[in-house]
Amino acid sequence: MSAKKTPLYETHLKYGGRIVEFGGWSLPVQYSGIKDEHQAVRTKAGLFDVSHMGEVLVEGVDALAFVQQLITNDASKLAINQILYSPMCYNDGGTVDDLLVYKQAEDRYLLVINAANIDKDWNWMQENAQGFNMNLTNLSDDTAQLALQGPQAEKILSQLTTAPLSEIKYYWFMSDVVVAGKQVLVSRTGYTGEDGFEIYCAPADAAFLWEAIMETGQSDGLLPAGLGCRDTLRFEACLPLYGHELSATISPIEAGIGFFVKLNKGDYNGREALEAQKTNGPKRKVAGFEMIDRGVARAEYPVWAEGKCIGVVTTGSYAPSLDKNLGLALIEAGYAQAGQKIEIEIRGKHIAAQVITKPFYKREGK
Repeated sequence: MSAKKTPLYETHLKYGGRIVEFGGWSLPVQYSGIKDEHQAVRTKAGLFDVSHMGEVLVEGVDALAFVQQLITNDASKLAINQILYSPMCYNDGGTVDDLLVYKQAEDRYLLVINAANIDKDWNWMQENAQGFNMNLTNLSDDTAQLALQGPQAEKILSQLTTAPLSEIKYYWFMSDVVVAGKQVLVSRTGYTGEDGFEIYCAPADAAFLWEAIMETGQSDGLLPAGLGCRDTLRFEACLPLYGHELSATISPIEAGIGFFVKLNKGDYNGREALEAQKTNGPKRKVAGFEMIDRGVARAEYPVWAEGKCIGVVTTGSYAPSLDKNLGLALIEAGYAQAGQKIEIEIRGKHIAAQVITKPFYKREGK
């Protein structure tokens, strides 16, 4: 089966994007270069195509009850126009996906899910829908999404709209915003560790909006940004990537995001297993590490300590903002303390590394 294309595929080619397949989609891994694009997002701004992400609408009198059954976080505290991040778990505590919940009305929620998981998540939601008086609609093919990220994001976007962007707080959104003459939903969210916005629009409007934002942001150093720097940016901020730090066999507790697992909101999928992990402590944890000797860790590389294999690398990369080779690894909990000496097996050789605290990068004022 050939990879799907977003509405911006031709635009990426026009801007010199190097196309790769990711989660069944043809997407740009980079344009000018991962390091340049990474630094642009950290210091100025970058524009990403994230139209491959999935969107599912939940509406009806039982919409909240259904969402509460699916997710580990507590959506009952959301105000209208507020957003919640949450894992969604299987009954054994393993992770189906991590997602965003947008509360659009008392009986209407938009769930934003990972591209590679759209079919699996949709099937899981339908399996869990029995007994709930609500409707599910898969809007993934009817929605395009751009992410404008970086310290200049608000300045750039505000030139294209009369909407009071400064009033949109982190993890809040505004519907029916007109940007460059097109009607969109704008949320103050992102996957980079920087300030910024995600813009949901009709697929037919995506290319026009991309061009309008790029033209407006040119004088502020805006660059088109690909999947490569999206990964290095989220990695520095230690935001989990599904299939790496979270999976069907890695729980949110093990991943170190237990804060988003609420045990005081009633029953939900995976609650019992997650409560046991929270109470007893997980046997494995995702820990951050820094390479001491020369070498770059990569996903699946074995991690060693005291002569035994204690786990595997989940993500490893050069971290441009910190000029260091860093990594995240799922390892035995007893070795996850900062300062612990470990070794990463790289092509048969054991290379010295050390556990460090997460996140690796935090933007100023946060």
